[in-house]
Amino acid sequence: MKDVRGMTQLTVSLGERSYPIHIGSGVLDEPELYRPHIPGGRAAVVTNDVVAPLYLARLRSALAAAGIACVEIVLPDGEAHKDWQTLDRIADGLLAGRCDRRTPIVALGGGVIGDMAGFAAAIYQRGVPFIQVPTTLLAQVDSSVGGKTAINHVRGKNMLGAFHQPRAVITDVGTLGTLPERELRAGLAEVIKHGLILDAEFVAWLEASMERLLARDAHALVHAVRRCCELKAEVVRTDEREEGLRAILNFGHTFGHAIETAMGYGSWLHGEAVAAGMVIAARLSAEAGLLARADAERVRRLIERAGLPTDGPPLAYERYMELMAVDKKAERGSIRFVLLEGIGAARVAADLSEAPLRRALGQP
Repeated sequence: MKDVRGMTQLTVSLGERSYPIHIGSGVLDEPELYRPHIPGGRAAVVTNDVVAPLYLARLRSALAAAGIACVEIVLPDGEAHKDWQTLDRIADGLLAGRCDRRTPIVALGGGVIGDMAGFAAAIYQRGVPFIQVPTTLLAQVDSSVGGKTAINHVRGKNMLGAFHQPRAVITDVGTLGTLPERELRAGLAEVIKHGLILDAEFVAWLEASMERLLARDAHALVHAVRRCCELKAEVVRTDEREEGLRAILNFGHTFGHAIETAMGYGSWLHGEAVAAGMVIAARLSAEAGLLARADAERVRRLIERAGLPTDGPPLAYERYMELMAVDKKAERGSIRFVLLEGIGAARVAADLSEAPLRRALGQP
């Protein structure tokens, strides 16, 4: 195997479904990382029309060097295409390429591609293997790990999907060099989230390192990606199917998903909506008496320093409630919120009264 700069490996421990996460600069090009997971010598690569010109040829070459031929399925870019119609395009490409149950799907792209390709892998011929090759910061630190796959519905974000763990995650931080600034900042929202709910020391590191991350310092990015993956892997190991602890990974998402749905998928990037959602959730934590107001302000300042929104769009209280009522985290008619008990500690709460919710949303 070539000397890949700064490569590190983690394991998501799920018994017979355990899988490695390879992190480094240049791992995209390493044939030996793909070969063990594609024993049949054939794979289907799913990507989009933004990522394909940048990285598809490199992936194709790495697969060829491993003796693997590939079917290539290139989709339109964007959250607006994370739907049934685009999922059907993946299925059509797999069928046209005569892919069978031994043909793994390789997801090359950000969170949208990973979610859709993973869902296609979960349902195509009742399930085929897949490999995540995330190219955005958001996908590298969050959506590529844990086996959640989905598409959106007009009434709600990620409402149609399945749990389907990848066989491997191959994370090349070098791809972040071509990531648009807005996408990089959106990815930082999920980085910040992991610290706020699980690791106060990591939050302090983020506060000290934000400028390095925004400048795309390779060492800082590798550290951030690795730490987020370590934190998420431990949560997934403990609660694979979100029956308990894993729900805390949705911090900021109850409000964030409502923002995305209300504004139209793609108008706000997922990370932007989550960032605003985390500020609202931190305020709600303070209003509920769980979090010191100084810590809620600390959350807001960190998100602001990342260049992310700290306020949601001007939606009416009733609209927020309507959208959050159909969120996946709602249970038995109650909206569940992930709140902070301190920096690095989170819990799930339900049946909050209207007054603190209105104050958190900045509404009378």
